[in-house]
Amino acid sequence: PVLRLLEAQLQDQRREHEEEMEALKNQVDLMQEELEKQQQAFLQTLQLSPEVQVEFGLQQEITRLTNENLDLKELLEKLEKNEKKLKKQLKIYMKKVQDFEASQTMVPVERRPHERSMQVAVQRKEKDFQGMLEYYKEDEPLLIRNLIT
Repeated sequence: PVLRLLEAQLQDQRREHEEEMEALKNQVDLMQEELEKQQQAFLQTLQLSPEVQVEFGLQQEITRLTNENLDLKELLEKLEKNEKKLKKQLKIYMKKVQDFEASQTMVPVERRPHERSMQVAVQRKEKDFQGMLEYYKEDEPLLIRNLIT
């Protein structure tokens, strides 16, 4: 049983290795083809007159720069989209922080020892029952944060 398991694992590894080798060979073949194309283009440019060589070089550089600009524009668009998303998230979090800070400034009644006379009226007013959970209104942001996490 153990020997068969090890053999199966070895065969799996061998198959993965062979697939990797095949992929790498294909990649090398593609790179060799590209190199041959570049060498042919280079040899052709050497046979041209100096003026045409310069013009050809400029055309290649313009093409390279155009492609680079397109890549940069695409990256810029992605970054701008991400910036908008992050700004929206920031606004949401800022609102949550403001709500939380506002709730922290309102200390719950039972924690204020010097205001015993108002405690009963405020407790009746602040007690809200929603579903099967009883909580004070001041504790709502903390509850929501705990529910989310």
